[in-house]
Amino acid sequence: MFELLNQYLSAELSVFIISMMPIVELRGAIPLGVGLGMAPAKAAMIAVLGNCLIVPILLMIINPLFTHFRKLTLLRGFVNRYEERAAKKIGHYREYRLIGLFLLVAIPLPMTGAYTGCVAAVITKVSFKKASIAIIAGVLTAGFIVYLLSFYFHVMFLT
Repeated sequence: MFELLNQYLSAELSVFIISMMPIVELRGAIPLGVGLGMAPAKAAMIAVLGNCLIVPILLMIINPLFTHFRKLTLLRGFVNRYEERAAKKIGHYREYRLIGLFLLVAIPLPMTGAYTGCVAAVITKVSFKKASIAIIAGVLTAGFIVYLLSFYFHVMFLT
């Protein structure tokens, strides 16, 4: 997929699109940008922008999508398992709500990005405005952490 994007799109647009994809998000987009020859700071800014832009959209569509998917026999099990997994992840953070939501997104580990944060916000019924602020702050923090790691890798191994 990355090769396909790189073949037809610029490195910047590839990073932007990858940063909006579930699971990969900016945690994969920033290293991808560095691997495509971009400066780590430029890759980080583009990836953070793309990852932040998806947050309000996700917060608006997750609940209606899950409600619709539960009506479909084929997807009901998937939605229920996804919500259960997300509920387990947010169980540790539930007590702290907004700080927990921020931490859930800010820690750059697999399955802890903006998508999981948006699902967690919907499940815990955090308001759109508060969830947006906490999740975007988490995205900025995760972006900075991944930027630092990418910068270190770039300096140590690519220059």
